[in-house]
Amino acid sequence: MYGDGVSDDTERTAFRKAEKKYKLYYDQSSKKKKRPKPVDLSEVVDFKSILDLFRRTGEIPDGVHVKGGENFDSPVFGIDNHPGFYFIPGALSVEEQCQWVRESLISFPQPPNRTNHNAFYGPIRDLFAAAQEGKVLVEAEDSYEELECLGRGHAQQWKFCDDNPISSKGNSGKSILASVLLRKLRWSTLGLQFDWSKRNYDVSLPHNKIPEELCLLAKKLAEPAMPAGEVFRPEAAIVNYFALGDTLGGHLDDMEVDWSKPIVSMSLGCKAIFLLGGKSRDDDPLAMFLRSGDAVLMSGEARECFHGVP
Repeated sequence: MYGDGVSDDTERTAFRKAEKKYKLYYDQSSKKKKRPKPVDLSEVVDFKSILDLFRRTGEIPDGVHVKGGENFDSPVFGIDNHPGFYFIPGALSVEEQCQWVRESLISFPQPPNRTNHNAFYGPIRDLFAAAQEGKVLVEAEDSYEELECLGRGHAQQWKFCDDNPISSKGNSGKSILASVLLRKLRWSTLGLQFDWSKRNYDVSLPHNKIPEELCLLAKKLAEPAMPAGEVFRPEAAIVNYFALGDTLGGHLDDMEVDWSKPIVSMSLGCKAIFLLGGKSRDDDPLAMFLRSGDAVLMSGEARECFHGVP
């Protein structure tokens, strides 16, 4: 829809224009190393600054309001023209952030949880440990049965090895460094598994329940967006992994049957820009900073709003 041949901004939606405005571009004229081009961030909402102002003076900018959140050290902010959207700056402590970063790298990609690697490599166990140990993922065919580390009795499978026996013995099989696979990890799914080819949740796929500690955290964070007396009960989660320059195009999270419950999103790691649009891509989106430890809730009308990371 937005191919490289599109050059006239009049052919772009408002959301696409904002994505282009805040996307990370590099100065190609630099001969030594890639240097990011400067980006005008003057219109990006900074809830950390809003929080600092509120704590110093009790004041908040026009268009922003405070919603009670008795379970948090930080106030919960809402946006007047985006009902159902809530931002909790610094919702997670540093210790909690470190814990969930570790879990996201070590535990969450473990089978039966699915990742973007499943389609080609099948389930991969202990990817993070294999990357730390410098291992190689090697394809095994029946003709490679003499390679003991690859296992036997399967027409095709992938196994981690300490080195690359395929290249060392001149075979034509495929291999890839575990560290490369880790860098290319883009998503993993917890709880009910999402089938990206069909864009729905497939209850027939093997899955584990979301870890109880993560469920408790999600329940706590969801409280400002829940109707009085109701408890948030998460059944599925998606972990998105972003490397420098990665994006998440504008989209709707519209595959859930019940839209009456909020989406709870937690940010870990580097600062990013989050775009919150309207019910159409033609609505001008609001750009805001997301920092590690921030939480975002999308409920009610906000569930119908396009959003993404440019």
